[in-house]
Amino acid sequence: MPSTIDDPGKSAKRKRKTLDTKPLKRARSESSEEDAQAQILLLETEIFESKKNYNNITALIKLLRDDDEDADNSIVAAISLCRVFTRLMVSGEMTKREGTTEKEAVVVKWLRERYSEYKTTILTLLGEEGISSTALTLCMRLLKTEGQHLRNSKEYNFPTGLLTDIVRVLLKPRSDGSTRKEFSEKYVEENDDVRFYTLEAIEKILVEARSQATERALLDNTLEILTAIESVPESKEELEDFYIPAPEKTTHALYSLTQHKKRAQGAWLALMKLEMDKEQRKTILRLTATSIAPWFLKPELLMDFLTDSYDAGGSMSLLALSGVFYLIQEKNLDYPSFYRKLYSLLDSEILHSKHRSRFFRLMDIFLASTHLPAVLVASFIKRLSRLTLNAPPGGVVAVVPWVYNLFKKHPTCTFMIHREVTTAKAKEDLEKEGMDDPFLQDEEDPMETHAIESSLWEIVMLQSHYHPNVATLTNIISEQFTKHSYNLEDFLDHSYGSMLEAENAKEVKKMPVIEYEIPKKIFVKRDASAGVEDALLVKLWDFS
Repeated sequence: MPSTIDDPGKSAKRKRKTLDTKPLKRARSESSEEDAQAQILLLETEIFESKKNYNNITALIKLLRDDDEDADNSIVAAISLCRVFTRLMVSGEMTKREGTTEKEAVVVKWLRERYSEYKTTILTLLGEEGISSTALTLCMRLLKTEGQHLRNSKEYNFPTGLLTDIVRVLLKPRSDGSTRKEFSEKYVEENDDVRFYTLEAIEKILVEARSQATERALLDNTLEILTAIESVPESKEELEDFYIPAPEKTTHALYSLTQHKKRAQGAWLALMKLEMDKEQRKTILRLTATSIAPWFLKPELLMDFLTDSYDAGGSMSLLALSGVFYLIQEKNLDYPSFYRKLYSLLDSEILHSKHRSRFFRLMDIFLASTHLPAVLVASFIKRLSRLTLNAPPGGVVAVVPWVYNLFKKHPTCTFMIHREVTTAKAKEDLEKEGMDDPFLQDEEDPMETHAIESSLWEIVMLQSHYHPNVATLTNIISEQFTKHSYNLEDFLDHSYGSMLEAENAKEVKKMPVIEYEIPKKIFVKRDASAGVEDALLVKLWDFS
Protein backbone atom coordinates (compact mmCIF):
# COMPACT_ATOMS: atom_id res chain seq x y z
CA MET A 1 0.00 0.00 0.00
CA PRO A 2 2.79 2.60 0.80
CA SER A 3 4.24 2.19 -2.64
CA THR A 4 0.87 3.05 -4.06
CA ILE A 5 0.66 6.19 -1.93
CA ASP A 6 4.22 7.18 -2.70
CA ASP A 7 3.89 6.79 -6.46
CA PRO A 8 1.66 9.82 -7.07
CA GLY A 9 3.95 11.91 -4.95
CA LYS A 10 7.00 10.77 -6.83
CA SER A 11 5.20 11.32 -10.11
CA ALA A 12 4.19 14.81 -9.09
CA LYS A 13 7.70 15.52 -7.95
CA ARG A 14 9.13 14.43 -11.30
CA LYS A 15 6.62 16.59 -13.18
CA ARG A 16 7.41 19.58 -11.02
CA LYS A 17 11.08 19.10 -11.62
CA THR A 18 10.59 18.92 -15.40
CA LEU A 19 8.49 22.09 -15.43
CA ASP A 20 11.06 23.89 -13.32
CA THR A 21 13.99 23.04 -15.61
CA LYS A 22 12.45 24.26 -18.90
CA PRO A 23 12.64 28.00 -18.16
CA LEU A 24 16.16 27.51 -16.86
CA LYS A 25 17.17 25.85 -20.12
CA ARG A 26 15.64 28.65 -22.18
CA ALA A 27 17.26 31.28 -20.06
CA ARG A 28 20.60 29.51 -20.40
CA SER A 29 20.16 29.44 -24.21
CA GLU A 30 19.34 33.15 -24.38
CA SER A 31 22.19 33.90 -22.06
CA SER A 32 24.68 31.89 -24.13
CA GLU A 33 23.54 33.69 -27.29
CA GLU A 34 24.01 37.08 -25.64
CA ASP A 35 27.41 35.96 -24.39
CA ALA A 36 28.45 34.91 -27.92
CA GLN A 37 27.42 38.24 -29.40
CA ALA A 38 29.09 40.13 -26.56
CA GLN A 39 32.26 38.13 -27.23
CA ILE A 40 32.11 39.11 -30.92
CA LEU A 41 31.77 42.80 -30.09
CA LEU A 42 34.59 42.52 -27.54
CA LEU A 43 36.91 40.95 -30.13
CA GLU A 44 36.06 43.77 -32.55
CA THR A 45 36.74 46.48 -29.95
CA GLU A 46 40.11 44.97 -29.04
CA ILE A 47 41.18 45.04 -32.72
CA PHE A 48 40.58 48.79 -32.84
CA GLU A 49 42.47 49.31 -29.56
CA SER A 50 45.78 47.75 -30.62
CA LYS A 51 47.49 46.11 -33.59
CA LYS A 52 48.55 43.38 -31.18
CA ASN A 53 44.98 42.15 -31.27
CA TYR A 54 44.83 41.61 -35.04
CA ASN A 55 44.69 37.88 -34.38
CA ASN A 56 41.13 38.51 -33.21
CA ILE A 57 40.27 38.74 -36.91
CA THR A 58 41.06 35.06 -37.28
CA ALA A 59 38.83 34.31 -34.29
CA LEU A 60 35.95 36.32 -35.79
CA ILE A 61 36.28 34.55 -39.14
CA LYS A 62 36.23 31.21 -37.31
CA LEU A 63 33.04 32.26 -35.47
CA LEU A 64 31.51 33.34 -38.77
CA ARG A 65 32.31 30.02 -40.44
CA ASP A 66 31.59 27.65 -37.57
CA ASP A 67 28.41 29.11 -36.09
CA ASP A 68 26.04 27.25 -38.38
CA GLU A 69 23.37 26.67 -35.72
CA ASP A 70 22.73 30.34 -34.98
CA ALA A 71 22.24 32.64 -37.98
CA ASP A 72 22.05 35.71 -35.72
CA ASN A 73 25.59 35.15 -34.45
CA SER A 74 26.82 34.70 -38.02
CA ILE A 75 25.27 38.01 -39.03
CA VAL A 76 26.76 39.79 -36.01
CA ALA A 77 30.20 38.35 -36.82
CA ALA A 78 29.85 39.32 -40.50
CA ILE A 79 28.88 42.90 -39.60
CA SER A 80 31.74 43.20 -37.10
CA LEU A 81 34.28 42.00 -39.65
CA CYS A 82 32.87 44.42 -42.22
CA ARG A 83 33.43 47.29 -39.78
CA VAL A 84 36.93 46.03 -39.02
CA PHE A 85 38.09 45.72 -42.62
CA THR A 86 36.37 48.95 -43.63
CA ARG A 87 38.23 50.90 -40.94
CA LEU A 88 41.51 49.19 -41.76
CA MET A 89 41.14 50.08 -45.45
CA VAL A 90 40.21 53.70 -44.71
CA SER A 91 43.15 54.09 -42.30
CA GLY A 92 45.56 52.65 -44.88
CA GLU A 93 46.58 49.68 -42.73
CA MET A 94 45.97 47.29 -45.63
CA THR A 95 47.97 49.23 -48.23
CA LYS A 96 51.72 49.39 -48.74
CA ARG A 97 53.06 52.94 -48.66
CA GLU A 98 56.40 54.58 -49.24
CA GLY A 99 58.73 53.81 -46.37
CA THR A 100 56.81 50.69 -45.31
CA THR A 101 59.14 48.39 -43.37
CA GLU A 102 59.48 44.71 -44.07
CA LYS A 103 57.65 43.88 -40.84
CA GLU A 104 54.76 46.17 -41.76
CA ALA A 105 54.62 44.65 -45.27
CA VAL A 106 54.19 41.21 -43.69
CA VAL A 107 51.26 42.54 -41.64
CA VAL A 108 49.67 44.12 -44.73
CA LYS A 109 49.99 40.84 -46.60
CA TRP A 110 48.48 38.94 -43.69
CA LEU A 111 45.53 41.36 -43.43
CA ARG A 112 44.84 41.05 -47.14
CA GLU A 113 44.82 37.27 -46.87
CA ARG A 114 42.31 37.44 -44.00
CA TYR A 115 40.24 39.92 -46.00
CA SER A 116 40.17 37.46 -48.89
CA GLU A 117 38.97 34.73 -46.51
CA TYR A 118 36.24 37.02 -45.22
CA LYS A 119 35.02 37.89 -48.73
CA THR A 120 34.84 34.22 -49.67
CA THR A 121 32.70 33.51 -46.60
CA ILE A 122 30.39 36.50 -47.06
CA LEU A 123 29.82 35.51 -50.68
CA THR A 124 28.71 32.10 -49.43
CA LEU A 125 26.15 33.82 -47.18
CA LEU A 126 25.00 35.83 -50.20
CA GLY A 127 23.66 32.62 -51.68
CA GLU A 128 21.69 31.62 -48.56
CA GLU A 129 18.05 32.55 -48.26
CA GLY A 130 17.15 34.67 -45.24
CA ILE A 131 20.48 36.41 -44.76
CA SER A 132 21.37 37.11 -48.40
CA SER A 133 20.00 40.67 -48.28
CA THR A 134 22.25 41.56 -45.33
CA ALA A 135 25.17 39.84 -47.06
CA LEU A 136 24.54 41.93 -50.21
CA THR A 137 24.60 45.15 -48.20
CA LEU A 138 27.91 44.13 -46.61
CA CYS A 139 29.38 43.12 -50.00
CA MET A 140 28.45 46.43 -51.58
CA ARG A 141 29.86 48.31 -48.58
CA LEU A 142 33.14 46.46 -49.00
CA LEU A 143 33.05 47.15 -52.75
CA LYS A 144 32.70 50.87 -52.17
CA THR A 145 35.42 51.08 -49.53
CA GLU A 146 37.75 48.86 -51.52
CA GLY A 147 37.30 51.02 -54.61
CA GLN A 148 38.05 54.20 -52.68
CA HIS A 149 40.90 53.12 -50.41
CA LEU A 150 42.34 49.69 -51.23
CA ARG A 151 44.59 50.57 -54.14
CA ASN A 152 48.29 50.92 -54.54
CA SER A 153 48.21 54.04 -56.70
CA LYS A 154 46.17 57.17 -57.18
CA GLU A 155 44.68 55.79 -60.39
CA TYR A 156 40.99 54.87 -60.45
CA ASN A 157 40.52 51.17 -59.72
CA PHE A 158 37.02 49.67 -59.60
CA PRO A 159 36.93 46.30 -57.73
CA THR A 160 35.77 44.29 -60.76
CA GLY A 161 36.85 41.00 -59.17
CA LEU A 162 34.55 41.42 -56.17
CA LEU A 163 31.64 42.63 -58.31
CA THR A 164 32.03 39.68 -60.70
CA ASP A 165 31.92 37.28 -57.75
CA ILE A 166 28.74 38.99 -56.47
CA VAL A 167 27.07 38.73 -59.89
CA ARG A 168 28.15 35.09 -60.26
CA VAL A 169 26.45 34.17 -56.97
CA LEU A 170 23.26 36.07 -57.86
CA LEU A 171 23.03 34.29 -61.22
CA LYS A 172 23.20 30.83 -59.69
CA PRO A 173 20.03 28.72 -60.13
CA ARG A 174 19.09 28.60 -56.46
CA SER A 175 19.97 32.17 -55.53
CA ASP A 176 17.50 34.40 -53.68
CA GLY A 177 15.26 36.24 -56.17
CA SER A 178 14.44 39.13 -53.82
CA THR A 179 18.14 39.83 -53.26
CA ARG A 180 18.77 39.73 -57.01
CA LYS A 181 15.95 42.22 -57.49
CA GLU A 182 17.39 44.45 -54.76
CA PHE A 183 20.81 44.38 -56.43
CA SER A 184 19.29 45.20 -59.83
CA GLU A 185 17.06 48.06 -58.70
CA LYS A 186 19.16 49.60 -55.94
CA TYR A 187 22.66 49.33 -57.39
CA VAL A 188 22.68 48.43 -61.11
CA GLU A 189 19.87 50.71 -62.24
CA GLU A 190 20.88 53.65 -60.05
CA ASN A 191 24.66 53.73 -60.59
CA ASP A 192 26.37 54.08 -63.97
CA ASP A 193 29.64 52.52 -62.84
CA VAL A 194 27.98 49.49 -61.21
CA ARG A 195 25.90 48.97 -64.34
CA PHE A 196 28.98 49.27 -66.57
CA TYR A 197 30.99 46.63 -64.72
CA THR A 198 27.96 44.40 -64.05
CA LEU A 199 27.33 44.16 -67.80
CA GLU A 200 31.00 43.33 -68.28
CA ALA A 201 30.77 40.64 -65.60
CA ILE A 202 27.59 39.13 -67.10
CA GLU A 203 29.24 38.76 -70.49
CA LYS A 204 32.26 37.07 -68.91
CA ILE A 205 30.12 34.66 -66.86
CA LEU A 206 27.86 33.72 -69.79
CA VAL A 207 30.82 33.10 -72.11
CA GLU A 208 32.21 30.71 -69.49
CA ALA A 209 28.79 29.04 -69.12
CA ARG A 210 28.52 28.42 -72.88
CA SER A 211 31.08 25.64 -72.64
CA GLN A 212 29.17 23.97 -69.81
CA ALA A 213 25.72 22.45 -69.38
CA THR A 214 23.71 25.52 -68.40
CA GLU A 215 20.47 25.41 -66.46
CA ARG A 216 17.31 27.28 -67.43
CA ALA A 217 17.53 29.37 -64.26
CA LEU A 218 20.86 30.93 -65.32
CA LEU A 219 19.26 32.51 -68.36
CA ASP A 220 16.16 33.59 -66.42
CA ASN A 221 18.23 35.17 -63.65
CA THR A 222 20.43 36.99 -66.15
CA LEU A 223 17.36 38.24 -67.98
CA GLU A 224 15.97 39.53 -64.69
CA ILE A 225 19.04 41.71 -64.08
CA LEU A 226 19.30 42.93 -67.67
CA THR A 227 15.63 43.89 -67.97
CA ALA A 228 15.83 45.85 -64.70
CA ILE A 229 18.03 48.35 -66.55
CA GLU A 230 15.27 50.55 -67.93
CA SER A 231 17.03 53.84 -68.58
CA VAL A 232 19.32 53.76 -71.61
CA PRO A 233 21.66 56.81 -71.52
CA GLU A 234 21.35 58.92 -74.64
CA SER A 235 24.25 61.31 -74.11
CA LYS A 236 27.58 61.54 -72.33
CA GLU A 237 26.17 64.13 -69.92
CA GLU A 238 23.79 61.56 -68.44
CA LEU A 239 26.71 59.49 -67.12
CA GLU A 240 27.00 61.17 -63.74
CA ASP A 241 25.73 58.78 -61.06
CA PHE A 242 28.64 56.78 -59.63
CA TYR A 243 28.66 54.45 -56.64
CA ILE A 244 32.42 54.86 -56.25
CA PRO A 245 33.86 58.38 -56.78
CA ALA A 246 34.38 58.84 -60.53
CA PRO A 247 37.83 58.78 -62.14
CA GLU A 248 39.56 62.12 -62.64
CA LYS A 249 40.57 61.41 -66.24
CA THR A 250 37.76 62.43 -68.57
CA THR A 251 39.05 59.95 -71.14
CA HIS A 252 38.14 57.00 -68.89
CA ALA A 253 35.74 54.43 -70.39
CA LEU A 254 33.12 55.26 -67.74
CA TYR A 255 32.61 58.65 -69.40
CA SER A 256 32.11 57.11 -72.86
CA LEU A 257 28.55 56.40 -73.99
CA THR A 258 29.96 54.13 -76.69
CA GLN A 259 31.76 52.00 -74.11
CA HIS A 260 28.61 51.68 -71.99
CA LYS A 261 26.60 50.49 -74.99
CA LYS A 262 29.40 48.16 -76.01
CA ARG A 263 29.22 46.42 -72.61
CA ALA A 264 25.43 46.06 -72.84
CA GLN A 265 25.64 44.79 -76.40
CA GLY A 266 28.18 42.16 -75.35
CA ALA A 267 26.02 41.00 -72.44
CA TRP A 268 22.88 40.63 -74.59
CA LEU A 269 24.74 38.82 -77.39
CA ALA A 270 26.28 36.41 -74.87
CA LEU A 271 22.78 35.69 -73.54
CA MET A 272 21.35 35.09 -77.02
CA LYS A 273 24.04 32.53 -77.79
CA LEU A 274 22.96 30.30 -74.90
CA GLU A 275 20.60 27.40 -75.50
CA MET A 276 17.07 28.42 -74.57
CA ASP A 277 13.56 27.05 -74.73
CA LYS A 278 10.63 28.46 -76.67
CA GLU A 279 9.25 30.66 -73.88
CA GLN A 280 12.63 32.19 -73.09
CA ARG A 281 13.17 33.01 -76.78
CA LYS A 282 9.73 34.63 -76.94
CA THR A 283 10.53 36.73 -73.88
CA ILE A 284 13.70 38.06 -75.50
CA LEU A 285 11.87 38.75 -78.79
CA ARG A 286 9.26 40.82 -76.96
CA LEU A 287 12.04 42.91 -75.41
CA THR A 288 13.91 43.51 -78.67
CA ALA A 289 12.41 46.92 -79.45
CA THR A 290 12.19 48.30 -75.90
CA SER A 291 15.09 46.92 -73.88
CA ILE A 292 17.64 45.39 -76.27
CA ALA A 293 18.00 47.22 -79.59
CA PRO A 294 18.49 50.72 -78.01
CA TRP A 295 21.76 49.42 -76.45
CA PHE A 296 23.22 48.07 -79.70
CA LEU A 297 25.91 49.99 -81.54
CA LYS A 298 25.51 47.57 -84.45
CA PRO A 299 21.83 46.55 -84.66
CA GLU A 300 22.62 44.19 -87.53
CA LEU A 301 24.17 41.85 -84.94
CA LEU A 302 20.62 41.04 -83.85
CA MET A 303 19.71 39.65 -87.26
CA ASP A 304 21.14 36.17 -86.66
CA PHE A 305 19.00 35.74 -83.54
CA LEU A 306 15.91 37.15 -85.25
CA THR A 307 16.38 34.99 -88.34
CA ASP A 308 16.79 31.82 -86.26
CA SER A 309 13.64 32.75 -84.34
CA TYR A 310 11.70 33.34 -87.55
CA ASP A 311 12.58 29.85 -88.78
CA ALA A 312 10.87 28.38 -85.69
CA GLY A 313 7.48 29.29 -87.23
CA GLY A 314 4.14 30.24 -85.65
CA SER A 315 3.89 33.17 -83.26
CA MET A 316 7.68 33.08 -82.88
CA SER A 317 8.03 34.13 -86.53
CA LEU A 318 5.67 37.03 -86.00
CA LEU A 319 7.59 38.26 -82.96
CA ALA A 320 10.86 37.95 -84.88
CA LEU A 321 9.48 40.01 -87.77
CA SER A 322 8.29 42.61 -85.28
CA GLY A 323 11.89 43.01 -84.11
CA VAL A 324 13.13 43.18 -87.71
CA PHE A 325 10.55 45.86 -88.53
CA TYR A 326 11.74 47.95 -85.58
CA LEU A 327 15.31 47.76 -86.89
CA ILE A 328 14.13 48.76 -90.37
CA GLN A 329 12.04 51.65 -89.09
CA GLU A 330 14.21 53.04 -86.31
CA LYS A 331 17.75 51.92 -87.20
CA ASN A 332 17.49 52.14 -91.02
CA LEU A 333 18.47 48.50 -91.38
CA ASP A 334 18.09 47.09 -94.88
CA TYR A 335 16.16 43.81 -95.03
CA PRO A 336 14.74 43.31 -98.56
CA SER A 337 12.96 40.01 -97.84
CA PHE A 338 10.88 41.39 -94.95
CA TYR A 339 7.52 41.52 -96.74
CA ARG A 340 8.15 38.24 -98.48
CA LYS A 341 8.65 36.56 -95.10
CA LEU A 342 5.59 38.33 -93.73
CA TYR A 343 3.51 37.14 -96.69
CA SER A 344 4.60 33.56 -96.06
CA LEU A 345 2.94 33.69 -92.63
CA LEU A 346 -0.50 34.01 -94.26
CA ASP A 347 -1.34 30.33 -94.19
CA SER A 348 -4.53 28.39 -93.54
CA GLU A 349 -3.91 28.37 -89.76
CA ILE A 350 -3.42 32.09 -89.16
CA LEU A 351 -7.14 32.99 -88.82
CA HIS A 352 -7.68 30.02 -86.47
CA SER A 353 -4.69 30.87 -84.29
CA LYS A 354 -4.96 32.19 -80.74
CA HIS A 355 -2.40 34.82 -81.79
CA ARG A 356 -4.72 36.19 -84.48
CA SER A 357 -5.33 39.51 -82.70
CA ARG A 358 -1.62 40.18 -82.23
CA PHE A 359 -1.04 39.28 -85.88
CA PHE A 360 -3.53 41.89 -87.12
CA ARG A 361 -2.18 44.56 -84.81
CA LEU A 362 1.31 44.03 -86.17
CA MET A 363 0.09 43.74 -89.76
CA ASP A 364 -1.65 47.08 -89.34
CA ILE A 365 1.73 48.60 -88.39
CA PHE A 366 3.74 46.80 -91.08
CA LEU A 367 1.43 47.92 -93.91
CA ALA A 368 0.72 51.41 -92.57
CA SER A 369 3.06 53.24 -94.94
CA THR A 370 1.33 54.82 -97.95
CA HIS A 371 4.60 54.46 -99.90
CA LEU A 372 4.28 50.68 -100.26
CA PRO A 373 3.69 49.40 -103.83
CA ALA A 374 0.01 48.82 -104.62
CA VAL A 375 0.95 45.42 -106.09
CA LEU A 376 2.37 44.36 -102.73
CA VAL A 377 -0.62 45.58 -100.71
CA ALA A 378 -3.05 43.92 -103.15
CA SER A 379 -1.36 40.56 -102.54
CA PHE A 380 -1.95 40.79 -98.79
CA ILE A 381 -5.57 41.85 -99.31
CA LYS A 382 -6.27 39.04 -101.76
CA ARG A 383 -4.49 36.35 -99.73
CA LEU A 384 -6.39 37.16 -96.54
CA SER A 385 -9.68 37.43 -98.44
CA ARG A 386 -9.11 33.96 -99.82
CA LEU A 387 -8.40 32.62 -96.34
CA THR A 388 -11.72 33.96 -95.02
CA LEU A 389 -13.60 31.33 -97.04
CA ASN A 390 -12.54 28.73 -94.48
CA ALA A 391 -12.21 31.01 -91.45
CA PRO A 392 -14.36 31.18 -88.30
CA PRO A 393 -16.68 34.20 -87.96
CA GLY A 394 -14.30 35.86 -85.49
CA GLY A 395 -11.51 35.75 -88.08
CA VAL A 396 -13.72 37.13 -90.87
CA VAL A 397 -14.88 40.16 -88.87
CA ALA A 398 -11.23 41.06 -88.29
CA VAL A 399 -10.25 40.79 -91.96
CA VAL A 400 -13.05 42.88 -93.50
CA PRO A 401 -12.44 46.20 -91.65
CA TRP A 402 -8.69 45.66 -92.05
CA VAL A 403 -9.19 45.36 -95.84
CA TYR A 404 -11.43 48.44 -95.81
CA ASN A 405 -8.74 50.48 -94.03
CA LEU A 406 -6.09 49.35 -96.54
CA PHE A 407 -8.29 50.45 -99.44
CA LYS A 408 -8.55 53.89 -97.83
CA LYS A 409 -4.75 54.12 -97.52
CA HIS A 410 -4.08 52.67 -100.97
CA PRO A 411 -6.85 53.87 -103.34
CA THR A 412 -5.07 52.28 -106.33
CA CYS A 413 -6.06 48.87 -104.99
CA THR A 414 -9.77 49.69 -105.27
CA PHE A 415 -9.65 48.31 -108.84
CA MET A 416 -10.06 44.97 -107.09
CA ILE A 417 -13.64 45.88 -106.12
CA HIS A 418 -14.61 48.04 -109.09
CA ARG A 419 -13.22 47.22 -112.50
CA GLU A 420 -15.53 47.96 -115.42
CA VAL A 421 -15.40 46.16 -118.76
CA THR A 422 -14.87 48.83 -121.42
CA THR A 423 -15.64 46.98 -124.69
CA ALA A 424 -18.87 45.28 -125.73
CA LYS A 425 -17.07 42.17 -126.97
CA ALA A 426 -15.21 41.74 -123.69
CA LYS A 427 -18.46 42.10 -121.82
CA GLU A 428 -20.16 39.52 -124.06
CA ASP A 429 -17.30 37.04 -123.63
CA LEU A 430 -17.38 37.58 -119.87
CA GLU A 431 -21.10 36.87 -119.70
CA LYS A 432 -20.77 33.71 -121.80
CA GLU A 433 -17.59 32.10 -120.50
CA GLY A 434 -16.83 33.93 -117.29
CA MET A 435 -13.16 34.39 -116.34
CA ASP A 436 -10.37 32.67 -114.47
CA ASP A 437 -8.98 34.32 -111.36
CA PRO A 438 -5.49 35.57 -112.33
CA PHE A 439 -4.34 35.46 -108.68
CA LEU A 440 -1.46 32.99 -108.19
CA GLN A 441 -2.17 31.54 -104.78
CA ASP A 442 1.00 29.44 -104.58
CA GLU A 443 3.35 32.28 -105.54
CA GLU A 444 5.71 33.09 -102.62
CA ASP A 445 6.72 36.56 -103.82
CA PRO A 446 3.92 39.08 -103.08
CA MET A 447 5.16 41.23 -105.96
CA GLU A 448 4.43 38.44 -108.49
CA THR A 449 0.96 37.16 -107.51
CA HIS A 450 -1.06 39.29 -110.01
CA ALA A 451 -3.48 40.03 -107.17
CA ILE A 452 -3.99 43.60 -108.43
CA GLU A 453 -5.52 42.12 -111.60
CA SER A 454 -7.96 40.00 -109.61
CA SER A 455 -11.12 40.86 -107.67
CA LEU A 456 -12.46 40.28 -104.18
CA TRP A 457 -15.16 37.81 -105.15
CA GLU A 458 -14.43 36.04 -101.86
CA ILE A 459 -15.83 38.98 -99.89
CA VAL A 460 -18.94 39.00 -102.10
CA MET A 461 -19.43 35.34 -101.28
CA LEU A 462 -19.30 36.17 -97.58
CA GLN A 463 -22.27 38.54 -98.00
CA SER A 464 -24.37 35.36 -97.96
CA HIS A 465 -22.64 33.99 -94.85
CA TYR A 466 -24.71 31.97 -92.38
CA HIS A 467 -23.74 34.28 -89.52
CA PRO A 468 -25.79 37.51 -89.72
CA ASN A 469 -23.02 39.69 -88.29
CA VAL A 470 -20.55 38.49 -90.93
CA ALA A 471 -23.06 38.95 -93.76
CA THR A 472 -23.87 42.49 -92.60
CA LEU A 473 -20.25 43.52 -92.09
CA THR A 474 -19.03 42.31 -95.49
CA ASN A 475 -21.58 44.57 -97.19
CA ILE A 476 -19.34 47.57 -96.41
CA ILE A 477 -17.08 46.57 -99.30
CA SER A 478 -19.99 46.98 -101.73
CA GLU A 479 -21.09 50.36 -100.35
CA GLN A 480 -19.62 53.82 -100.82
CA PHE A 481 -16.37 54.41 -98.94
CA THR A 482 -17.64 57.38 -96.94
CA LYS A 483 -16.15 56.33 -93.59
CA HIS A 484 -12.54 57.44 -93.10
CA SER A 485 -11.45 54.19 -91.43
CA TYR A 486 -12.50 51.63 -88.85
CA ASN A 487 -10.99 51.20 -85.41
CA LEU A 488 -9.49 47.75 -85.76
CA GLU A 489 -9.55 47.15 -81.99
CA ASP A 490 -13.35 47.02 -82.12
CA PHE A 491 -13.19 43.89 -84.29
CA LEU A 492 -10.32 41.96 -82.72
CA ASP A 493 -10.55 39.35 -79.95
CA HIS A 494 -13.95 38.11 -81.18
CA SER A 495 -14.90 34.45 -81.14
CA TYR A 496 -17.98 32.58 -82.27
CA GLY A 497 -19.23 32.56 -78.69
CA SER A 498 -18.77 36.30 -78.10
CA MET A 499 -20.52 37.12 -81.39
CA LEU A 500 -23.44 34.83 -80.49
CA GLU A 501 -23.76 36.49 -77.07
CA ALA A 502 -23.77 39.92 -78.71
CA GLU A 503 -26.52 38.79 -81.09
CA ASN A 504 -28.61 37.39 -78.24
CA ALA A 505 -28.17 40.56 -76.21
CA LYS A 506 -29.75 42.71 -78.94
CA GLU A 507 -33.16 44.10 -78.15
CA VAL A 508 -35.83 42.80 -80.54
CA LYS A 509 -37.86 45.84 -81.62
CA LYS A 510 -40.40 43.88 -83.64
CA MET A 511 -41.15 40.20 -83.35
CA PRO A 512 -40.73 38.38 -86.67
CA VAL A 513 -43.86 37.02 -88.34
CA ILE A 514 -43.74 33.22 -88.49
CA GLU A 515 -46.02 31.30 -90.82
CA TYR A 516 -46.56 27.61 -90.18
CA GLU A 517 -49.22 24.94 -90.55
CA ILE A 518 -49.87 22.14 -88.10
CA PRO A 519 -50.40 18.95 -90.14
CA LYS A 520 -53.54 17.08 -89.27
CA LYS A 521 -52.35 13.75 -90.64
CA ILE A 522 -48.77 12.60 -90.41
CA PHE A 523 -48.74 8.80 -90.66
CA VAL A 524 -52.11 8.37 -92.46
CA LYS A 525 -52.78 8.48 -96.19
CA ARG A 526 -54.72 11.52 -97.39
CA ASP A 527 -57.96 11.39 -99.32
CA ALA A 528 -57.50 11.42 -103.04
CA SER A 529 -60.22 14.14 -103.35
CA ALA A 530 -58.21 16.50 -101.13
CA GLY A 531 -55.64 17.08 -103.90
CA VAL A 532 -52.77 16.95 -101.39
CA GLU A 533 -49.96 14.42 -101.71
CA ASP A 534 -49.10 12.03 -98.94
CA ALA A 535 -46.07 12.80 -96.83
CA LEU A 536 -42.81 11.17 -97.92
CA LEU A 537 -42.76 9.13 -94.71
CA VAL A 538 -46.14 7.61 -95.59
CA LYS A 539 -45.00 6.79 -99.10
CA LEU A 540 -41.90 4.96 -97.90
CA TRP A 541 -43.43 3.06 -94.99
CA ASP A 542 -46.56 1.02 -94.59
CA PHE A 543 -48.19 1.75 -91.21
CA SER A 544 -51.25 -0.48 -91.65
